[in-house]
Amino acid sequence: MAGLRWASLSTIRVRLTAALAAALLPVLLLGILQSGIAFNRERENLRHSLGFAAERSAATARARMEAAEILLQTLAPGSVGFQCAQRLAEVTQRIPGYANLIRFDSRGRVACAAGDVPNDDQRAMRPWFQALAAGQPLVVTREAGSPYAQEPAVLTAIRATGPDGRFDGAFVAVIRLASLEPSATDPILPAHSQVALADATGRYITQTNPQAFTALPGHWRAKIRELGSTVWYDRDASGQRRVFSAAPVVGEAVYVVLSARSPGLISWAWLNPLSGIFFPLLTFALALAAVTVVTDRVVIRWIAYLQRIAALYARGRLSVRPIQADQMPPEIRELAETLEDMADAIVGRDASLRENLAQKDALMREIHHRVKNNLQVISSLLNMQQRSLADPSARAAMSDTRQRITALALIYRALYQGPDLKRVDLRPFLEELTAQLVAGEMLHGPAVRTDLSVDALVIDPDRLAPLALFAVEAITNAQKHAFADRGGILTVNFTVRGEEAELAISDDGQAADDALVSSGVGRTLMTAFARQLRGRAELVRNAAGGVTARLVFPNPGVQPEQPQSDDGNQAAA
Repeated sequence: MAGLRWASLSTIRVRLTAALAAALLPVLLLGILQSGIAFNRERENLRHSLGFAAERSAATARARMEAAEILLQTLAPGSVGFQCAQRLAEVTQRIPGYANLIRFDSRGRVACAAGDVPNDDQRAMRPWFQALAAGQPLVVTREAGSPYAQEPAVLTAIRATGPDGRFDGAFVAVIRLASLEPSATDPILPAHSQVALADATGRYITQTNPQAFTALPGHWRAKIRELGSTVWYDRDASGQRRVFSAAPVVGEAVYVVLSARSPGLISWAWLNPLSGIFFPLLTFALALAAVTVVTDRVVIRWIAYLQRIAALYARGRLSVRPIQADQMPPEIRELAETLEDMADAIVGRDASLRENLAQKDALMREIHHRVKNNLQVISSLLNMQQRSLADPSARAAMSDTRQRITALALIYRALYQGPDLKRVDLRPFLEELTAQLVAGEMLHGPAVRTDLSVDALVIDPDRLAPLALFAVEAITNAQKHAFADRGGILTVNFTVRGEEAELAISDDGQAADDALVSSGVGRTLMTAFARQLRGRAELVRNAAGGVTARLVFPNPGVQPEQPQSDDGNQAAA
């Protein structure tokens, strides 16, 4: 997989594109660098402008607070007496931003007010009232203890004294926070700015657009105490990146927070297309597109065509010819002609190889045929010799030898008659071998019925020979000891289980105990054949009372080959 990726990255198209990209890269980098410098300059200007706007907005709000203090000091001497409420109401109507003007006595009771005042039995114990009683001339707070307005407001109070200079209550102005909020259309603010007021805990009191704000950062109040204001970058509630600034309005109780867009480099480049990045990018893109088109039309298209021709050659369809070679550039046309000559040479050599292979195949089949015939002649000679013998032991030994030779002859016949000279299908071979061995003894003894179950397996002759000879010994022993007097059932099972194969030959006779531990020639040969196959052999009593000869050996793992279909030949379009 890694090799395929590397090959795709080393094509002509990629190399030419990379070369041109490297040539144009300095121009592109210079344009991007200039745009980055301009972008950073504009961003710093926005940062400074927003910080200055926050400080100026806070200063404007503080000026209103100072004006409220002057107003309170002016109205304080005449705040008690006839028509007090009427005078205070007229002031609140003429000067916008005041929700109420109230005169309290030294016990916190309402002496005069421009509007309704909430009932508060603990007013005299409130921290702001106690601060005035203790001698503080002015108190500004949002925590007055009772809601003095129907909207967010700040309470500004000055200390009132009697003719003897003792504390005589307070004169309070309830100022709407909305009146302290700077206008979003103020020309000193950056374009599309949003304005909000926040309390000391960072909770927003008022907002022109809640989606344009986010939670205040940590240590923001400490930075304001140190620098007078603070500026930071963050994402608003809608996920858009913005620049924020904050400054105090009312001591450490109320703060103004401004929010403005902070465009990224890409969006800034769209807004400033002539700033130095658009034209380098356009030149870069056009040059790459031009070289890609030219490369595809002149080189890549024909190379891809020749690749398809070569792929057809690789699949054996050598009659295909590059019929579009006349339209190619001269260099690539010469390559196409060379490829065609190579195909012709391969066709000629392939025909010669096939002819030689056919001759060798015929020769090998003839050799196997002659070996099989010679083995059959030997078997016939042994049969004749067997008939002339009078000793039963000698006749039995001659019969065993003849059966072994017959099995070998059957192997050679299966080789020259089969489709493959190197492998034999085991199922029909075992069926024929068992049939010949059983049929040869049926003329001299009782009938024997066979039951075969053979898994599909293709095996080479080197393994087939000891397997067949083991089967001959096992079947011969069953015929001698189990079927000699009464016949029976001969069961031949060959199974393949993963990495092992097993040949089991069983009879249903009544075998003696010494038959399982005998050490005759047959048992010796069976053990030798098992070792030749790197397996093991054993004789065990089966459930029917007879003997089972079992051979277990490693699975050869040779599977039948699927015949390949000829797709035929066709010309490339």
